Amino acid sequence: MTTYRMRLIVPAAMAALAVGATTAAAHTSTATSAEHAVTSQDHQSTAKNPKAMLDAWLRLWNGDFTQAPRIISSDFKVHAALLDGGDGSTIRGTDGLVAWIAQTRAAFPDLHFSLQIDPLVAGHHASVRWTATGTYAGGFPGAKAEPGTVVTFTGTDTLRIRDGKFVEYWLNSDTLQLLTQLRAL
Repeated sequence: MTTYRMRLIVPAAMAALAVGATTAAAHTSTATSAEHAVTSQDHQSTAKNPKAMLDAWLRLWNGDFTQAPRIISSDFKVHAALLDGGDGSTIRGTDGLVAWIAQTRAAFPDLHFSLQIDPLVAGHHASVRWTATGTYAGGFPGAKAEPGTVVTFTGTDTLRIRDGKFVEYWLNSDTLQLLTQLRAL
């Protein structure tokens, strides 16, 4: 397998270890003044409420890419042990996160994340424990699982909030659980 292909697939697989999204690409539409006012009000109420921000985070990872500009800072940073040996530092800002989520869908198009317990919020930090379930579409390096294999794995996201947006993200996911189901070990 080429190094280029590995670079595309490995981050996609790691994104699956984080929190899921759908194949739907972010779409933009022209909003009327009234729609813009409602969106601004929604953003302000979300920014003042960490639990609402976490709800938007879950929707983002479940495919609603329109959530990203509302809750992700332009200087957003990821801290994660990636399968390619990286530390997540190359995933930056709203666009970087959305691209990472979108790549996930190449290997797990219907990945869906749900919370296992209520979120924890303390000061400028929030944490969620999740379960992800999705159907493997193929393309994961070294995986012997057939496309169509259903996978389920768990993880925890910890996020730092500043000025009403997430600015840092620490991912802890059960890589062994996923790789075992993909028969990549």
